[in-house]
Amino acid sequence: MHIVITAPWLTPSFNLLTNRRNIVMAKKILMVLTSHSELGNTGEKTGFWVEEFAAPYYAFVDAGAEITLASPAGGQPPIDPTSTLSDFETDATKRYDNDSAAQTLMANTKVLSEVNASDFDAVFYPGGHGPLWDLVDNSDSISLIEKFVKEQKPVAAVCHASAAFLNVKDADGNALVAGKKVTGFTNSEEAAVQLTDVVPFLVEDELIKKGGDYQKTDDWGVLALEDGLVITGQNPASSELAAKKLLTKLG
Repeated sequence: MHIVITAPWLTPSFNLLTNRRNIVMAKKILMVLTSHSELGNTGEKTGFWVEEFAAPYYAFVDAGAEITLASPAGGQPPIDPTSTLSDFETDATKRYDNDSAAQTLMANTKVLSEVNASDFDAVFYPGGHGPLWDLVDNSDSISLIEKFVKEQKPVAAVCHASAAFLNVKDADGNALVAGKKVTGFTNSEEAAVQLTDVVPFLVEDELIKKGGDYQKTDDWGVLALEDGLVITGQNPASSELAAKKLLTKLG
């Protein structure tokens, strides 16, 4: 008498070894937001620009990525109140306004000093004027970006957040943006919103001073650039394209 024992878990269709190649690991993306809320000495408020978070966030989520949010102070980052006005609504911002899960995630951002680049595949910095004050000279942010670059992982920023790259060095000790095609909020766009004399510096000028091959399109037009591991977007409208370039880079 022959006894046949079937073990489905040993057959090719159930064998984890043979199916391992079919398992796609979700990309892990860190998004770093500002904790700064004061618009210079105007008495007005600033923070992050909603579209510059929402458009990339949903591009990442819809691509199946796992998102972690961080900010220098942790907790709820300040939102630039102007970015919530109806004139600046987009499909992405409306989606965020109705997404309680995303809002809960935003209310509980991790403290920037406690996150590790090794835990992620890429980092993305949304803009708004806030980063000009707390993400340029921030040692935690600088070391974080430098570690991403050292580990050959892409780093991306949009609008004013391109300034987060200004004091970052590459593996050879040179300015990260030196010799690279980069963009960020233009001088003329800053003039258009009448904040040239309020901000601590102009993003366009500083990227050029650091040796960046600064490029721009028309005010409020869409422009995102990729040069090596560095991806930058010019303004709010460019945030989704910058995010998509990051996703393409991740493969």
